[in-house]
Amino acid sequence: MAASVAHHKHFSHDYHSSESKYVVKEYSSSITEAAEYRQEFSKKIHEVLHKKMPETHIREGPMSRGPVFTARLRSHTVFENTPIKLFCTVQGYPMPIVKWYKDNVILDTSSGKYLVDGSAGSHSLTITKCSIADTAMYTAVAGNSHGQASTQASIIVKKCREEEATIPYSWTPYQFAILPEIKYTKINITLLETFKVTFAKEGDSASLAVKMSISPNLANLQPKALWYRGEHLLKESKWAKMESGGGVAKLTLPQLYKDDEGLYTLRMVTKGGDAVHSAYLYVEDSPPPVPKAPGAPMDIKIHDANRDYVIVSWKPPNTTTEGPIIGYFVDRCEVGTENWTQCNDQPIKVCKYPVCGLFEGHSYYFRVRAVNSSGISHPSRMSDPIAALDPTEFERLHATKLGGKLDVVTYHDDLEADGAAPGVPTNVRVSEADRTYVVLKWTAPAYSSRAPMWYHLEKSVAGSDAWQRVSTQVPVRSPRYAVFDLSEGTTYQFRVLSANMYGTSAPSEPSKAVETLKLKGVPSAPGQVVATRETDTSVVIQWAPPKEPNNLIGYYIDSCVKGSKDWESANHKPSKKTKFVVHGLTTGVTYVFRVQAINEMGLSDESQESAPILVRAALTPPSAPYDISMLSCDGTSMVLNWKRPLKSGGSKVSEYYIDKMNMAKNRWQEVNIPPIKERLYTVENLTEGASYKFRVYGLSLAGLGEASKASAALECKAWKMPEPGPAYDLTFCEVRDTSLVVEWKKPVYLGASELTGYVVEYAKAGSDSWHAANETAVNHRYLKVSGLEAGGSYVFRVRAANAEGLGAPSGSSDPILAQALPGTKEITCGVDENSGDIFLAFESAQCTEKTQFVWKKSYKEITDFTSISVKTSGSTSTLLFKEPTKEDVGTFSVVATHTDGASASYSISSEAMQKMLAQSYDIRNPIIPLKAEMTYKILERGRVRFSVQVESMSSAVTYKWFGNNKELANCEATKASHDAATGVIEMIVDHFTEESEGTFTVQIQDGKGKAQSSLVLIGDDFKAALAEADYQRKEYIRVKEGPHFSEFLTVQVGDDCSVSLVCKVDNLKKESVIHWAKDGAEVAPAAAAAAGVCKLPLTLFSKASMGVYKATISDDRGQDESQLNVSGEVFDNIINDLGRLAGSTAAELTVQSTAEGIMLQCHMKYFTQEMKIAWLQKETKLAASERLRIGGTPAMATIEIVEPVDKDKGVYHIQIADAEKTHTRTLDFSGPLYDNAYAEFLRLKAEAYAEKNRGKVVGGLPDVVTIMEHKTLSLTCTVCGDPKPQVSWSKNEVEVENGDQYVIAIDSGKFASLTIKGVSMEDSGKYTMTIQNKYGGETVDVIVSVYKHGDKVPDAKPVPTVKRILPPVLPIVIPSAKPAAAAVPPSAPSTPTPPRSAKSPTPPVSPKSPTPGRMTPRRK
Repeated sequence: MAASVAHHKHFSHDYHSSESKYVVKEYSSSITEAAEYRQEFSKKIHEVLHKKMPETHIREGPMSRGPVFTARLRSHTVFENTPIKLFCTVQGYPMPIVKWYKDNVILDTSSGKYLVDGSAGSHSLTITKCSIADTAMYTAVAGNSHGQASTQASIIVKKCREEEATIPYSWTPYQFAILPEIKYTKINITLLETFKVTFAKEGDSASLAVKMSISPNLANLQPKALWYRGEHLLKESKWAKMESGGGVAKLTLPQLYKDDEGLYTLRMVTKGGDAVHSAYLYVEDSPPPVPKAPGAPMDIKIHDANRDYVIVSWKPPNTTTEGPIIGYFVDRCEVGTENWTQCNDQPIKVCKYPVCGLFEGHSYYFRVRAVNSSGISHPSRMSDPIAALDPTEFERLHATKLGGKLDVVTYHDDLEADGAAPGVPTNVRVSEADRTYVVLKWTAPAYSSRAPMWYHLEKSVAGSDAWQRVSTQVPVRSPRYAVFDLSEGTTYQFRVLSANMYGTSAPSEPSKAVETLKLKGVPSAPGQVVATRETDTSVVIQWAPPKEPNNLIGYYIDSCVKGSKDWESANHKPSKKTKFVVHGLTTGVTYVFRVQAINEMGLSDESQESAPILVRAALTPPSAPYDISMLSCDGTSMVLNWKRPLKSGGSKVSEYYIDKMNMAKNRWQEVNIPPIKERLYTVENLTEGASYKFRVYGLSLAGLGEASKASAALECKAWKMPEPGPAYDLTFCEVRDTSLVVEWKKPVYLGASELTGYVVEYAKAGSDSWHAANETAVNHRYLKVSGLEAGGSYVFRVRAANAEGLGAPSGSSDPILAQALPGTKEITCGVDENSGDIFLAFESAQCTEKTQFVWKKSYKEITDFTSISVKTSGSTSTLLFKEPTKEDVGTFSVVATHTDGASASYSISSEAMQKMLAQSYDIRNPIIPLKAEMTYKILERGRVRFSVQVESMSSAVTYKWFGNNKELANCEATKASHDAATGVIEMIVDHFTEESEGTFTVQIQDGKGKAQSSLVLIGDDFKAALAEADYQRKEYIRVKEGPHFSEFLTVQVGDDCSVSLVCKVDNLKKESVIHWAKDGAEVAPAAAAAAGVCKLPLTLFSKASMGVYKATISDDRGQDESQLNVSGEVFDNIINDLGRLAGSTAAELTVQSTAEGIMLQCHMKYFTQEMKIAWLQKETKLAASERLRIGGTPAMATIEIVEPVDKDKGVYHIQIADAEKTHTRTLDFSGPLYDNAYAEFLRLKAEAYAEKNRGKVVGGLPDVVTIMEHKTLSLTCTVCGDPKPQVSWSKNEVEVENGDQYVIAIDSGKFASLTIKGVSMEDSGKYTMTIQNKYGGETVDVIVSVYKHGDKVPDAKPVPTVKRILPPVLPIVIPSAKPAAAAVPPSAPSTPTPPRSAKSPTPPVSPKSPTPGRMTPRRK
């Protein structure tokens, strides 16, 4: 015997096929075995069903069930004036609604004292400030369509903490037992990193992750992670993968469809409460198969599955930017295959379709595609598998016990028949009605026969008695079936007959008349749309529902920037509520919104547009300040600091209020009546030794925020420790994956000595292991901490140090995640290509309309904007250096306010600044740099060439020439051309006349670059040009006829510093001559001219060489002249050239001592006083004076220091300047160099003094004397010397003694004489006079020739003799009593007096009168 065994699939009518099998079980007669048998039998039935239903065919969907509390309320005992929160969690489907009761009376929440909150199954009741009247039993009742559940807890409120031990519980007016104290491990969960609003496309994957800290983190008490989409609890499936553990909860959606769009909520559930976070996931359409094709339908649902049909429904896509939808195609695919079959030949317009013709027992997938005039959409996500089975088959299973331990499982109506027809079905009713079908349900008759039973269905139009049998493709065996192919808007009645193999029952009573639905169309447009601000990137949209909903499914919301027509879908899955938060908007942009309602027929008309709204955060009161700390205490006052609220509410928290509580009095009091603007305040008038608690409120434009958590008890005791107090106000910027920058403020309490530095410490969040970030204390209040673990969470603190040691650490910072913000950009530094400005630019991806960029240097805010300027455009801030210098170096940083910490820094080095300064200079030149401005040149025949030269040009360059603002055409009269290789643009004017006077301009354009150059030719300049043009016209004729200058006079300075006037002559013949003249006077004799270069050297060029030079070339054909005025600019140019040549080849400085001082010399090719030469001692320029003689010779420049002293030591420079460069030579005139030169100076000075004061013959003695015998000879001369010199005479090297014949005399120390009385022939010979004092002297020779009377006067010729200089007595001592004697007048020669010539300057004594005395007359 065969029996069909079917699978049962929960309440969602999901079934799969199976084949008839025998199920055999061993039999036992014992009671124990019987119980086990029943249990095993039931288990075996499900196992058989499970084996026939592969896992891939299982449909995962919510099971309809009643409420169940997974976390129940707990009782509490609290003190008066303290808050309390009751918490519970509930599950069920549909999501239960929770109501709260106090002592079995519904709780009134209108007073604001009781705050009720509930989301995603998590519910709480908060009593903000408990009073005695709040002692009661509280009940939470959860209910849905499947039942109710409740949980209770008691709250006992005591008067005060001091009375806890004395007040009995008998005062409570409630007759219930006081619950014992419930002890459990409370697990605190802090969400560290949460997922945000996410935007994705169909086909992408998405991961939503939350990082958290769990304290205590117990392995056997791990929190449970529950994920919700909307109010639907998600379960693990191929569409959703869940991970939890290690402080991370993660939901992965591997392949997104629009079905996945919605509000995702994570609930971390523990026994002590839960932690909840929610954010929206947007999934937009993937690119369509063809342009403008619609998006895919979504949310495929299967209804009323039976043996040969199912009913498929879906939701239509939004068509904001696509054409209207024409209809839909429904596809099916049998499980186990990949062959999709289209179920309908023509597109259907309604989002519900009955799919008939299924094979009983087969499982199917379904999907839907939308169609419009442009094409067909991508298919929707396929449905979960569904089986075509009778939903009541499991109820008809029957087990028959056989002998032994065997059972047979079969259906009731598959057993052997008893031979009777079944009874009449009852209670025929319509459970669902549509336009073309209804779903019937009825009650099966009592049936005990073993023959199979089935049903026949009949229909009739209401009001007629004509019944028509409904044709079915398979026998109807379940008491539910759908009747198709009905007429729209027609009223029907239905009845059912039961049948088996033995007959058919009578028909049932007809059902009530039911009218099939009419095609009412889409809903009417929604009502007024109101947009209100929420955050800086989101807006809350609310609207009135449509007046004609027509089976409303939900709404689509569209957004558009004001002023444009580009509408975009805000949601891609219909929203059921009349309120929606639109995320992803741009801060500071104005938007308008509209809404469309949808049903199974499609989308309604658009609503009216909302009023424009500017996207920015709505204002709310700030959250509570936190982490109150004490920075100093003197015994009667405390300095407090606190952290600003984490949430400002959209406006600046500008003021604060402080409350204090003396722990002994247990009463809060206001500290400050006027609000505080800073987060640093000194609370005065405190009691020394008392302990206080403090709390702080923040105030903004939106109102007063919540009070902070009370601080720890702080004792008012004067601080006397020698170490400094804690730093405070730790802030962070430049947070990157492995580094960040910490800033802080100086401690209020400095300790016993000045601060010497700071040490930054850090630890991983949740750890007590602190590490120093800097080994050596820093003396500034910022530090870049590197080496962090990417993605790690850290806390920081700062300790100040002084000479006594490290002080107390600051309060720990909030946990900082070492992770760069998405889209983080660094500061860029460069030079603007257009303006040449040096800039620092920073772009923040998180800008809001309130964002301001704060620039700092060395992490100190820049307040002086004299040398820099800051420009902000959109999300980019640029710091410009107005007049950058090499000093504008260092670390520059910027912080973008009202962001999540967008910041960056950039360090400019000296080398980088120098490079940018050079680049800036180059860029600020014209876009097309000119190599040469416009010039003109007179050409032969009097033509004028105007030209300009650019650095470079392309072959595409264009230009226009203008004369007196009138464009000049390119023609023979004004011919324009250019040479791209040289960059020269020129125009040749053929006829240059008086009408040409004015301004000539050329405008150049090469690509985007432009340039312009002008030349003004008016007045004397024009007259000169016109005269030159006339001259050239005449010259052209002249050159053809006689000798002429092919190149006129010019100056040529040779490499050897020679200066010459040169010219070139041409058209010469042998008779041609050239004449040179200066200022009209001939300076060189006429010379024959040769063709080529003629030259006139100007030797020893100086100011004396100035004048007008003229060269004349002439012959019998005529003459030509060339004239050059060597003065003014020409003279200056020559001097510059000489200076250039002399300076570039100048030797190093040398030292030469003289009798008057020390001379510094610089040898060079040529020197003249007119050259631009300056002498400097160190950095001081020296001027000529009596002590400093500045001059030189043609071979060198000199400076002589007369009578040098110690202050003359030092570094000396000589600067030789020309028009372009200054040449410098340097000498360190100190140390041994100075000492040696000074010693040599003293030696020369002494020798000069001795030379000046030694005995000398000034004049008077002849070289040769002839005298007649017997005459008296007197040799007399003038002498000098100081002291008075001694005089002696010798004859032929033998000393002459003073006697009768020889008389030696000296008169007044000035006149010396030798008188020889009665000369004789023996007196002839060489007489030598020696004059000498202590400084030396000299000898003078006189030749005396004596002749006899009557003889011919001998022709005596002087024999050249060398004057002998007698040395001084060493050492030479210069008298100190006569300092003036050491001074040498400026006119004295700079070198020792040269030796006297052999020829005496005194004219020789006439032979006839050799002496002034009487002479013996000659004899005839």
